Amino acid sequence: ELPGFYYDPEKNRYFRLLPGHNNHNPLTKDSIQHKAMECKRLRLLEEEEKQKKTTRAGLNSSVLLQKRQLGLLSSTSYCRLVHELKVNCMQRRKIEIHSPDSSVAGTNNFKIIVADVACERIFTVNDVEHGGCKYGIINLSGLGKESLTVEMYDNLYFTNRKVNSVCWASLTHPDSHFSLTHFSKLCLMGIAETPGCASLLPASLFSSTNPGDRPGMLCSFKISTAWSCAWCLNPQADKCFSTGLTRRILVTNVATGHRQTFGTSSDVLAQQFATQTPVLYNGCRSGEIFSIDVRQRNRKGQSWKATRLFHGSAVTSIHLMEAEHYLMAADMAGKIKLWDLRTAKCVKQYKGHHNEYALLPLHVNEEEGLLIAVGQDCYTRIWSLQDAHLLRTIPSPHPSSKDAIPSVVFSSRLGGSRGVPGLLMAVKQDLYHFSYN
Repeated sequence: ELPGFYYDPEKNRYFRLLPGHNNHNPLTKDSIQHKAMECKRLRLLEEEEKQKKTTRAGLNSSVLLQKRQLGLLSSTSYCRLVHELKVNCMQRRKIEIHSPDSSVAGTNNFKIIVADVACERIFTVNDVEHGGCKYGIINLSGLGKESLTVEMYDNLYFTNRKVNSVCWASLTHPDSHFSLTHFSKLCLMGIAETPGCASLLPASLFSSTNPGDRPGMLCSFKISTAWSCAWCLNPQADKCFSTGLTRRILVTNVATGHRQTFGTSSDVLAQQFATQTPVLYNGCRSGEIFSIDVRQRNRKGQSWKATRLFHGSAVTSIHLMEAEHYLMAADMAGKIKLWDLRTAKCVKQYKGHHNEYALLPLHVNEEEGLLIAVGQDCYTRIWSLQDAHLLRTIPSPHPSSKDAIPSVVFSSRLGGSRGVPGLLMAVKQDLYHFSYN
């Protein structure tokens, strides 16, 4: 590399780089990098259409079946490798979005999509052209048919604040959270001087019934700049949800209105409650991950922190595994690590993820043994949980940009217990389904 120059491999010569503030200048670092990324994306899309999949060497269905019959593969390993094979054969199909209000479907860019526990519905946050966000719910029951169609329902609520975090919540019996009827949603601003707010909305707001019969907002209160939210499903902290704020954590009981505050030394960017115990795990901008028992009273100092882990960069997403002995965490340096909570040591690292400053979520599917993450470069990557092998890199159907980072949902039962398996990808105004069968 020569300072002030760039090398063009096609023309086999160097060109001088000019200042980037000149919008008409074709030779700036940003434009050169964007052109290179777009060429790579188009090449990968072409390979996807030609079914040139990058799988493990020698991995195909006939070899797997033969090894299984010869007793060379255990049933667990066989199932895991079959899932890997299916992931590499997923094909993209566009989903048609219908709405009772014809002006709703496909008019605003998707920003966040979050599925409920049963994967029957997806809550969406959409950017509005004139600024702000609006919300909707997509019913996935139509995915099981030959023609991929879904129903999208909007509501009348609108916020001019940036939405940073969304989570589903259950206000019924703790064991009934597979038929969720309510969700907790955070409407947040990224600017510290502007107050944010936390809102709890009933899912029945998003229905085709008479608008006069719809209930109002269950709970809404103003808070300082907030970054994350989490709902507790443990009966010992029933109807509680947490919000990660600037240098503090606020745990609120929706039924009683009681609030508990825990001071932190850094902004809390990611949160998740354990289900077996009323313990809240937090990921901070400083790179620290720690847990707190919400049953204890707040004391001055840091003595209430239990498990403590450390990343080298700001933690953007955490996911507690089912057995609650392991925690997956991603940071702004693009590192994804699996931590053993019993020894407080990193046991696996998943390489290839790209992030520099965005709050990007992790998606873990333990049933299939898969980890999915969307990078800031707009590529969706899928790893094997077992050995951290990168199974597939899926390019975005749209050109890469800051406002076109895909949001994804992966499940073996999209649309409910009898639903179809696969990956949902929302990017710009479109929704895509990668069939997993």
